Amino acid sequence: MDTGLLHLHNLLRWVILILLLVSIVKAWSGWQNKKVFAPGDKKTWLFTMIAGHTTLLLGLYQWAAGRYGFFTTTLPEGVSMMKDKFYRFYWVEHPLTMILAIVFLTLAHGMSKKSVSDEVKYRKAFFYFLIALLLILAGVPWPFRGEPIARGLVPGM
Repeated sequence: MDTGLLHLHNLLRWVILILLLVSIVKAWSGWQNKKVFAPGDKKTWLFTMIAGHTTLLLGLYQWAAGRYGFFTTTLPEGVSMMKDKFYRFYWVEHPLTMILAIVFLTLAHGMSKKSVSDEVKYRKAFFYFLIALLLILAGVPWPFRGEPIARGLVPGM
């Protein structure tokens, strides 16, 4: 079960990135072209937030009770969590950056509900989505990150 959830968590990364890029483009074009806020934009932003929250829940399960979970793993004798690359990344850096990214996704979606001008909605949402994208790109265990952090681009590879 842990492997399947980890693969799903990994796969949803791509869903979030695609939806996030679409949301950024919609927010940018709405802001620059001074468009009227459309229901389609609100739905796109909602789906982006839902994908982010679903991935966050799967990630929190992995962090707490997964194969290398905080509550299911005992550090080897003499190993400090903050000095070990693997544990520091998966127990501290990755969860922290992803939680912050989801906060910014939620703030961006929240702009669709605010009673402010459409230009302000698009502008603020654009920056919130952009910050979320940068945090996600910084916190994902990309293959080029090196051992022991790196994960494949596609689940199971």
